[in-house]
Amino acid sequence: MNGLSIVIGAICILVIGYRFYGYFFTKKVLLINDKRPTPAHELNDGKDYVPTNKWVAFGHHFAAIAAAGPLVGPVLAAQFGYLPGLLWLLIGAVIGGAVHDAVVLFASMRRKGKSLSEVMKEELGPVAAFCTGLAMLFIITITMAGLSMVVLGALERNPWGTFAVAITIPIAMLVGVAYKKTGNLLVTSAVGFILLLIGVFAGPYIQDTVLGQWLTLDRQTLALILPIYAFFAAALPVWFLLAPRDYLSSFMKIGVFIALIVGVFFVNPVIQFPAVTEFVHGGGPIIAGPVWPFVSITIACGAISGFHAFIGSGTTPKMLDKWEDIRVVGFGAMLVESLVGVMALIAATSLHPADYFAINAAPAVFATLGMEVVNLPQLSQAIGIDLEGRTGGAVSLAVGMTQIFTGVPWFSQMSSYFYQFVIMFEAVFILTAIDAGTRVARYLIQDFLGDVIKPLKRTDWMPGTIIASALACFMWGYLLYTGEIGPIWALFGVSNQLMASIGLVIGATVILKIAAKRIYVLTCIIPLVYLYITVNVAGIWMIKNVYWNPAASGYSVLNGVLSIIMLILGLVIVVTALKSWVKLWNSPRFVKGKAVRGAA
Repeated sequence: MNGLSIVIGAICILVIGYRFYGYFFTKKVLLINDKRPTPAHELNDGKDYVPTNKWVAFGHHFAAIAAAGPLVGPVLAAQFGYLPGLLWLLIGAVIGGAVHDAVVLFASMRRKGKSLSEVMKEELGPVAAFCTGLAMLFIITITMAGLSMVVLGALERNPWGTFAVAITIPIAMLVGVAYKKTGNLLVTSAVGFILLLIGVFAGPYIQDTVLGQWLTLDRQTLALILPIYAFFAAALPVWFLLAPRDYLSSFMKIGVFIALIVGVFFVNPVIQFPAVTEFVHGGGPIIAGPVWPFVSITIACGAISGFHAFIGSGTTPKMLDKWEDIRVVGFGAMLVESLVGVMALIAATSLHPADYFAINAAPAVFATLGMEVVNLPQLSQAIGIDLEGRTGGAVSLAVGMTQIFTGVPWFSQMSSYFYQFVIMFEAVFILTAIDAGTRVARYLIQDFLGDVIKPLKRTDWMPGTIIASALACFMWGYLLYTGEIGPIWALFGVSNQLMASIGLVIGATVILKIAAKRIYVLTCIIPLVYLYITVNVAGIWMIKNVYWNPAASGYSVLNGVLSIIMLILGLVIVVTALKSWVKLWNSPRFVKGKAVRGAA
């Protein structure tokens, strides 16, 4: 097997899925059309509700949803071989992830851009809404702190990366102001992109300067700076910082992976992993559990992700200019993210398995595998750092991508440059999810606490905006600064996919209310059944074999208790939904399987 075959096959499947299934789902199932104004037009306040060009909205949405998941998840899932991850990335994204993202975005826009908990209240009642709001607040706090820890690891004492990431902020502000004044997207995009490239390539030259010394920051300093930045990204008007920064960052994200695709065409790397490895039944050095359910839990955002529901019911529904944009922004962005995951999988599996495990497993664990490294010593020498035992997936992705890039003859002597560039690229990739996620956390807090403090519900009330933004940043910033997130990060995989199940529950409810044929509800029910069963099996397995197993390295009674709470919240939501679905199914709205005109 070679990388080129996988890339061509994946692109064909995703394009066909977008063209046919994407059109069917948005036009036939969701019945989208542009006859009525979107919330961005109805509630235009120049701050949160702002009609936005669909490609800018796509850039923001893609940059926000594509965080660590499609980069790191497929790399870690490579433990099982290339085939399980590849199948889940493609099937899961088309049948599950794209449907989830589009229907959540539609459901939120249908309720004037409200958060998922508020949508749940209107669709299924207060009990389901409370459980959803509590789950969302928990998950978003864990997610923001966890993603920020990855950024700390990439930018700690790394002036080049810090400069390249920081320079995107003033550039984004400049682009935001210029576009608002001129309305010329092409020129402002070109200027912003050129400035972004200058900032990226200037990084190595500032390392030994006074500026470089100022930007050589330790973890604690960065842990203070990140929440402060996120506060402004959450509180300032969306057109001024958040949208243009994410839009520009998407150029880098997509550009790097286009370059990787081109590199695969040039080099055509051999996939050195087998289709499946000996660890498919469990007992692996990276993921202890079996291939199912853990391939779906580990890959997460690359195929379907609950985090996308935060963005799809947070910033994006307040920005779309037309209803038809849901197909490009909701359905399409998920498929592009799936391709990102496929490229990450290729980069990881093009490494020799022994080299891959030497990077991603602790040295003591790797020593028990009976493997001998092959190319790792030469790779370490070319890059300039010791690569063994750098767990977490980010380093092995950077090494795999570097190996492909330097396989092109023009770049054969640039290993260290490409490695540092990819590490910085990963930091930018994740940081764009942090700023958008914090803004979503602000909306959640305003909705959740707004039942008690009524003015908080108003997104145009400045004190509420400031208070909610500060509280959101404090919640995850405290966990980041104190390091308390570490013991419960393992919960993210299960809770994230549980959140995706909740998104599909809402989707199924909405479709039963509006679809021309009730059979169309299967577009959400099929992925929901698979995902909900997968989440519960994984959660129970983790509780039994890890969290409440004193002999396991991840033993934690607290993690087990939190897992049970999350699974119970999910069960309450599903049971509530089932009762509502039975009523909808038996309602007089449907006659011989077709909707009565004007009903619901």
